[in-house]
Amino acid sequence: MRTIDIRTTQNVTITYELASTGDRIVAFILDSLVKLIVLSLSAAFFAFLPNSFMAHIGVFFLYLFYIPMVMLPLLIMEVMMNGQTIGKRAMKIKVIKLNGRQPMFYDYLLRWVFRLVDVYGTLGIVGSVMVSSTEYAQRIGDMVSNTTVVRVSNKLNLSLKDVLKIDSIHSYTPVYPAIRHFRESDIVLVKHALERYQRHRNRAHSEALDELASRMADRLGVTDRPGDTPVFLRTLIKDYVVLTR
Repeated sequence: MRTIDIRTTQNVTITYELASTGDRIVAFILDSLVKLIVLSLSAAFFAFLPNSFMAHIGVFFLYLFYIPMVMLPLLIMEVMMNGQTIGKRAMKIKVIKLNGRQPMFYDYLLRWVFRLVDVYGTLGIVGSVMVSSTEYAQRIGDMVSNTTVVRVSNKLNLSLKDVLKIDSIHSYTPVYPAIRHFRESDIVLVKHALERYQRHRNRAHSEALDELASRMADRLGVTDRPGDTPVFLRTLIKDYVVLTR
């Protein structure tokens, strides 16, 4: 299992499991099946139209519908679905930037352009070799766009229900009730930061943890944050688990 450490814009390092070559191939096959189904249904629909009508719009139909449907859907899906396609979502993988920032349209476009070399032009051989052999599992399109593909259902991530074992929910009173309005991804980020700090107790991770705690306290409206940063963050996780379970 290969992993990659990504430092987010909040200066917190998160460890992701890299998507395997097999994951990416299956996702591509699923996306191809979706395209085939859509094209088949559209062809069946237009087959019922009068021949005279089709004779007039045939060329326009080819350029305005079929060619975009064959060439553009993966690009459109990645842009609209935040780095995923239908196949990637089914395989629980997505495109991310190595610098921790959100991929932009230009990044997705670069990946799509180089797909002609990585996938279509070489029957996927170049892409498969690159993903299997490079440090961050990158094909050429990933390298030029500074992206890679990771698991969103990370094997390194425990379920939030497994983060803390609380003997009695009824006997526990949450300290920060407003935490219930946070997203699960926010709490997972906190958990990752704590795990990283526990493994590497150095100044950089201590400062990153303190910065994260300050941001969380600001969002919660907490003016008197406890001095013990790890305890404060663990309390936030415990409160979230109890309030959202």
